[in-house]
Amino acid sequence: MESLRATGQAGEPQEFFQYLPSTSRPPQPRQWFEGVTDDSILRLLAPLEAGTPSTETSEQWRDRILREGRSSNRVWGGKLMWNQTPLVLDRARGLPTRSGDDLLSALHDVVGDVTFVHVYRSDVVAQAVSMWRAVQTQVWRGKGDPDKDAAAQYHAGGIAHLLTILEDQEAHWRQWFADNDIEPVEVDFADLAADTTGVTARVLTALGLDPGLAPPPALQRQGNARSDDWITRFKKEGVNA
Repeated sequence: MESLRATGQAGEPQEFFQYLPSTSRPPQPRQWFEGVTDDSILRLLAPLEAGTPSTETSEQWRDRILREGRSSNRVWGGKLMWNQTPLVLDRARGLPTRSGDDLLSALHDVVGDVTFVHVYRSDVVAQAVSMWRAVQTQVWRGKGDPDKDAAAQYHAGGIAHLLTILEDQEAHWRQWFADNDIEPVEVDFADLAADTTGVTARVLTALGLDPGLAPPPALQRQGNARSDDWITRFKKEGVNA
């Protein structure tokens, strides 16, 4: 998203759809573990905070997202995870004019015609490990407080829980694309990390924009040798560790 934003022509892509109306916040660490009763996992996660309920109407929500997500050429950009799709559907129900009741119609009614860029990770265990660190440190991109990162602990059960969620989300996206005859721009995260500029140029081409606008890499890898050790350990030991 950072690389597309840096072009100045591919929208201002943000995670607009992650904010829960009940709190005006993204899902908190413990909300990723609803139904989990294992205290050895839960004690590693920050307690829930109440937040502030959203008072936006559906039209105000849509208008804000469009305003904040557009670049000067009126191209809009945003990121959507599968677990956020119920929020899109719920918010879209409050719009005065609807083209349909399904997710594709909801996206059209909120942001207009969409070009889908499907970013996935072939190594989902690595993704789950990264997310497990993030829910403990509450740092979701880039580098955070070294002390907080050092305090994060390996837990096979925590990683396995997130792995199940991530695999389920990926399966839902692929099925949804197939059901709707959508061929998204496919981006493997490993390719994006290895050649951010080249992959960004490919996405810009798909958007009908100048691929020469692709900037130097802005993506900063959150993982490190510790993450690599956890990935190796989990793949060796698995959830029964």
